[in-house]
Amino acid sequence: MRPTRLLAPLCLSLPLLASPLAQASQEDFDQCVARIEQQAVSQGVSPDTAREVLAQVEHIDRVIELDRRQPEFTTTFADYLNRRVNDARVQRGREMLQTHRELLARVHRETGIPPAYLVSFWGLETNFGSFFGRMSVPSSLATLACDPRRSTYFTGELISALKIIDEGAIPLSQMEGSWAGAMGHMQFMPSVFLRYAVDADGDGRRDLWNSIPDAMMSAGNFLRSMGWDNDYRWGREVILPAGFDYALADGKRRSLQAWRALGVTDVFGHPVADIDLEARLIVPAGHRGPAFLAYHNFNVIMGWNRSEFYAIAVGHLADRIAGAGKLHTPPPEDHRPLARDDIKALQQALNERGFDSGTADGVMGPATRNAVRRYQHDAGMIADGYPDGRVFQSLGIELGATQS
Repeated sequence: MRPTRLLAPLCLSLPLLASPLAQASQEDFDQCVARIEQQAVSQGVSPDTAREVLAQVEHIDRVIELDRRQPEFTTTFADYLNRRVNDARVQRGREMLQTHRELLARVHRETGIPPAYLVSFWGLETNFGSFFGRMSVPSSLATLACDPRRSTYFTGELISALKIIDEGAIPLSQMEGSWAGAMGHMQFMPSVFLRYAVDADGDGRRDLWNSIPDAMMSAGNFLRSMGWDNDYRWGREVILPAGFDYALADGKRRSLQAWRALGVTDVFGHPVADIDLEARLIVPAGHRGPAFLAYHNFNVIMGWNRSEFYAIAVGHLADRIAGAGKLHTPPPEDHRPLARDDIKALQQALNERGFDSGTADGVMGPATRNAVRRYQHDAGMIADGYPDGRVFQSLGIELGATQS
């Protein structure tokens, strides 16, 4: 039986109610699911699959709570990286690299994706297959599809999930994943599954839950489709010279020749290669932390997850699994997490002073970092785009004062 207490308004033809967590009735949810059933059949899902699966979906209040939840504090780069790239995960990744050596070599031959990167994604997504998520994917997606905030997107994902069941890839009882519908060893969304999942073990099914060959080859196929360049790595840690102009960490791509001319070296002190390979400079923890030159494959990784922290973690974990050591310059661990309200206050103060940071939404994105960088430059600070305590102090913002 479905829950009787629901959180989201489900009549999709009506405007969004003032409160995003407004209650709706069981009848609303049932009507929404019925509409999706008709839409799914019109898009090629068999009537039997659509009827049988959608008759069993339930509204999951917890999914709406997780979708609405915004973290009170941002995560520092040190905390993010150290939680994801640690000695235990590196060691386990090296073991997986050897255990699945022949399979990973095959994926490399057929897709061009080096084994260490595949294992790195695997480690970050599900800790090498140890946790896929325990929520019913159809129920999670139905809950989100019948919520106005992102109804169109999740309706498409739900219909894709029905097509996956329809093709016999996985039975409904085993289709479990994250609260947002990501599935299997590599946490593919259903639409990504339909486009890029492959049957690598030859059993006639594309099974990303129970078949490591299918999961690895599918990941390689997906990365290849996004333009992975097998001639180069993801990027690398570099050392910047004294007095370096951090305003150059502005997202613009420059050739390695140009970075070399500016005095940028690898971590061993050797000038970066004198070639016409474009890279952009990233300093995720400001001038006190590590610096990276990110190549084309960094953008491919971000096609998987739109987070620079994530992309650096994938690249660095891959390097470690392949035998590299820890970062030459570890991220400073004394940076404090910033509350969203602190970032909003920062954005408002910057906007008021003519440094456009965009909408004051409490999210530390590229526009805010660029605004911070311009403000630092004008204020005579190191213009690294990182809002440390000095930036807040000079803007007259007391950290934590805006929290309730």
